[in-house]
Amino acid sequence: MKDGPGALLSRHRRAWLLLAILLTAVLGACSQRNLAADVANQPAREEQRYLIGPGDKLSIFVWQNPDLSVSVPVRPDGRISVPLLQDINAAQETPEQLASEITKGLSKYIREPIVTVTVTEFVGPYSQQVRVIGEAADPKAIPYRTDMSVLDVMISVGGLTKFAAGNRTVLVRTIEGKRTVLTVRLDDLLKDGDVTANVPVMPGDVLVIPESWF
Repeated sequence: MKDGPGALLSRHRRAWLLLAILLTAVLGACSQRNLAADVANQPAREEQRYLIGPGDKLSIFVWQNPDLSVSVPVRPDGRISVPLLQDINAAQETPEQLASEITKGLSKYIREPIVTVTVTEFVGPYSQQVRVIGEAADPKAIPYRTDMSVLDVMISVGGLTKFAAGNRTVLVRTIEGKRTVLTVRLDDLLKDGDVTANVPVMPGDVLVIPESWF
């Protein structure tokens, strides 16, 4: 028995509706993956250089001048004290930039000083710290490290609490003055070992771990 025109039309409509739903799902998934890739990879293309911050400890070595070689902390005001020189600003400087400033200052007292600055204990400036809030075992701000990932961050804060909704975690990142939010699947990463859920973090990121609804 042949279908009537109305039945054929209804069948075509259902087929088109199913096709539209499939296309919407595919395009939505692609868009989400592209967004995640853009947020994760765009800042990673930029060279990240460590900036000294209050609380860091520095080793300052002056070649052939052991009396001028010292280990000093960076004070809360961002400055350090070194022999022969007045207070020097260290915060927001790279170790190389600070070494250049000390070299310039010491040139008034010794001939052709060679200065090396090494950061021996890291805290970093507030703008570069990675902050974890919410249902982490030990929520806190941690120093950024080159090539740091979400997994490294979670190890530093002791993982999740039993109340955490790990797969609803969001990573808040500021890119060129614009705030972007990326969903992070912490349950998949930490409980199921899904390494595709491990995304890179960048200086200034904020990881927000919400509480489970039930």
